[in-house]
Amino acid sequence: MAIDRVKTYFKQYNMEERIQEFDVSSATVDLAAQALSCEPARIAKTLSFMVDGHAMLIVAAGDVKIDNHKYKEQFHTKAKMLTPEEAETLVGHAVGGVCPFAVNEDVTVYLDESLKRFETVFPACGSSNSAIELTIPELEKYSQCAGWVDVGKGC
Repeated sequence: MAIDRVKTYFKQYNMEERIQEFDVSSATVDLAAQALSCEPARIAKTLSFMVDGHAMLIVAAGDVKIDNHKYKEQFHTKAKMLTPEEAETLVGHAVGGVCPFAVNEDVTVYLDESLKRFETVFPACGSSNSAIELTIPELEKYSQCAGWVDVGKGC
């Protein structure tokens, strides 16, 4: 299971104990916010796209949507989200638990500027009932992101 991959990933940093697993679903921003008793904006949702034949992830604040114009300016292509089947195969995590940790080798991760207004955020950990609280510098480090982008709207 993908959560086991994420636990193994965080174990190398002695952080696996920080992963929270819930008895309820955290598969959507609203459900995750309820499970964590936090505002939905602090959920670091991970969106999966196809760019030049490769899977790409953008981690954004829970209250933003992708701005198609900004996305096209940044990546020089129209935003095309992966299907649930593509996400699981190409990224290594199923929809509802997609996260930027322990992803398949050729997946590029970007962090959206919308996250920078928070001290800590809660990304999923590979399952539809898990999360970890990370500071923004920790998210940057452990996601092994390629960089920051500004492709969100609505925050």
